[in-house]
Amino acid sequence: MLVSTKGRYSLRVMIDLAEHQTDGYIPLKTVAERQGISEKYLESIIKLLVKKKFLAGLRGKGGGYRLTRPPEEYTVYSILELTEDSLAPVSCLEDGANECPHMSECRTLNLWQGLDKVIRDYLGGVTVADLMYRENDWDDYVI
Repeated sequence: MLVSTKGRYSLRVMIDLAEHQTDGYIPLKTVAERQGISEKYLESIIKLLVKKKFLAGLRGKGGGYRLTRPPEEYTVYSILELTEDSLAPVSCLEDGANECPHMSECRTLNLWQGLDKVIRDYLGGVTVADLMYRENDWDDYVI
């Protein structure tokens, strides 16, 4: 699993909007400047987040974007699931994958299923609210 810039930038946008949620709707240009992300590239990310109702948008003067829910309700997994083609560690575990003809005798299937569970559990246990605070120490995760 390799998280793309689209996934990483989506997280940054969500954190930025969460940190400034009391400011109301935040213009795209403001988020782009604060995050050092191209406004044009950010447009495609924002569109996806709005389409999936993670963000609400308002046009015109005083417009921009804001979260539709509290930061505690967005997990890293849910955001990356929107932006990445797959978070599965191997192709046979991707949603909609054809069943592998070697699945019944695969000596590594349990390994990959376990890793997939660790990824889902870990990323599903971290919220945007958690990421808002820099003092979090992510080295305490135990497998």
